[in-house]
Amino acid sequence: MDHAAAGLTFRDATDTDVDALVALIESAYRGDSSRAGWTTEADILDGQRTDPDGVLAVIKSPDSRLLTVEQDGRLVACCQLEHRGDHVYFGMFAVSPTLQGAGLGKVVMAEAERQSRETWGVTEMHMTVISVREDLIAWYERRGYRRTGKMSPFPYGDERFGIPQRDDLQFELLVKKLA
Repeated sequence: MDHAAAGLTFRDATDTDVDALVALIESAYRGDSSRAGWTTEADILDGQRTDPDGVLAVIKSPDSRLLTVEQDGRLVACCQLEHRGDHVYFGMFAVSPTLQGAGLGKVVMAEAERQSRETWGVTEMHMTVISVREDLIAWYERRGYRRTGKMSPFPYGDERFGIPQRDDLQFELLVKKLA
């Protein structure tokens, strides 16, 4: 086991995790704290990334799991796994900004893929990424995801997803075949 995986505990989130998960997700993507890591969206989006209702909806959905990752009892990462027929949608992925770049994200992603195959027997993982996030997309490509060129609109005007700082945001579908 590599250093990034040492002392990690994976479990499904519960209602009592909501506030800590919102704080983790916000810290990874928004505001000055997010600049400590490389996944920040602070330059393209203000406002919130998620909220307690959004996190709770994932926890409560019968087709979803919110995989929570703890290291030495501290919440350090999470991701949403939603079963959609022949594939799983991977979302709400966050790694604590101060731990980014150490390999933790790779470990979490591999475990998410393993659990998706094991739990639902799916052959593909899908995700959507804001298309201007070239560095993030390149990171996913190194993990075996491929760009599809299929775009979906960013929800302009819905502040639950943030307040855009530019007018060219859209999501691109990335897909990975699971062995």
